[in-house]
Amino acid sequence: MAAISVLLVEDEALISLMVSEALSEGGFEVHEVSSADEALRYIGDGGPIDVLFTDINLPGRMNGAELAQCARALKPELPVVYTSGRYSGDDLPARVPDSVFITKPYDLAALCSLCGRLASRARHRAS
Repeated sequence: MAAISVLLVEDEALISLMVSEALSEGGFEVHEVSSADEALRYIGDGGPIDVLFTDINLPGRMNGAELAQCARALKPELPVVYTSGRYSGDDLPARVPDSVFITKPYDLAALCSLCGRLASRARHRAS
């Protein structure tokens, strides 16, 4: 089975590096971008993606919640994990069903486990 691909959308370089390394060490294929626009270009170009992991507060015209809505329009079964250190995330599951919110700082091992479970569930639904 192919490695699980995670699209990591994080504008803080050190956090992105830390998360990317943890996911890579956990056996995931990671593609890093720093804005919603870059993420949508990646998805639109057909880049592999099994899980979208996005910060809520992103630079540019679109935040992580809006990105998730656009990504789901392109890939309806895409698992979404949101994160933020400044936002509660209370209304996010209503915006994109079956999404998960985790608060910064988060446990990297738990994030790897979560991404694996979500991708497996989505692959199972698709088959």
